[in-house]
Amino acid sequence: MDISGVASDMSGLASGAGGLIASAFVVAGYTMRTMIPLRVVGIITNVVFIIYAMSHRNYPIVALHMILLPLNVYRLREMLVLVRNVKRSVSGNLSMNWLKPFMTERHCQPGEVLFYKHERATEMFYIVSGRFRLVESGIELPVGSIVGEFGMLSPDNERTQTLECVEKGLVLSVTYQKVEELYVQNPEFGFYFLRLVSARLFQNVGKLEAQVAALSGKSAS
Repeated sequence: MDISGVASDMSGLASGAGGLIASAFVVAGYTMRTMIPLRVVGIITNVVFIIYAMSHRNYPIVALHMILLPLNVYRLREMLVLVRNVKRSVSGNLSMNWLKPFMTERHCQPGEVLFYKHERATEMFYIVSGRFRLVESGIELPVGSIVGEFGMLSPDNERTQTLECVEKGLVLSVTYQKVEELYVQNPEFGFYFLRLVSARLFQNVGKLEAQVAALSGKSAS
């Protein structure tokens, strides 16, 4: 028996199997509908291709997947951290700080209107500094407030009040489209985001009821 021939055949079979496995993971990646499973499959695909290409001394393919591997790991971690932070907010203080990495800065001057009542809503804002007021109600929003998130869930996406800058400040903005993209990429994020917004809505309703009760008490006295 030609041992070298058998070894060569076994090596060829192993090589072919490696190629099939790598190809199978590529196909599996295209079937993924959400981001976290896609990234996991992508990481496995990168590892398989690195091993397969190394065995064939195909260094350009090795280099390609050595670049893609840390990118997939980073994006997977980013999404897992996002979901974890949203879960924490739902069970904690209802903060939306987790959304900051996806927001862009906007510097505002006194008298500048960020949006008008009845205007179509396309984004939400996080107040970093300065003073901002909801014109119709006269409510001044403190630093750390999120405003505009309910417009995303309203049937007509219409603003219910006007937001004006009273004192020079900085806000972070994120479009509803970006939030929707995060939802599509990871439905679990969408579920917890809806829970968070609902909790904030009930919290605001509770505050309004308390204010109405306080005003009624003053009127009665």
